[in-house]
Amino acid sequence: MHVVHDPDAPESEPVEFGDFLKIDIRIGTVIAAEDFPEARKPSYRLRVDFGPVIGEKKSCAQIAANYAAADLVGRQVAAVVNFPPRQIGPAMSEVLTLGFADGAGEVVLFAPDSPVPNGSRLF
Repeated sequence: MHVVHDPDAPESEPVEFGDFLKIDIRIGTVIAAEDFPEARKPSYRLRVDFGPVIGEKKSCAQIAANYAAADLVGRQVAAVVNFPPRQIGPAMSEVLTLGFADGAGEVVLFAPDSPVPNGSRLF
């Protein structure tokens, strides 16, 4: 899958609402963040608590350029929780943590303005 970070990229092809609903985007709270030196770009290994239904999941996130690991613990993040796990170097990433590219092309996390219960689904 190719991810487009260019703000001037054309709009994607239309999808049906039912297709959108297949993507399960949930909020979780980062409970651990550690350096991931084996990654190609500055990254962290995250453990995220998505509440009692989804539970705790691991994510490899290229967010080290804009965030210190210690500042991530306790922060809520949005993630796709129903993609298959993906091997990232020596680590397994179970969810895709979501963000947008800033002006330098580095990831800025996507999160709610106010705290919401872990496991809350985007709609």
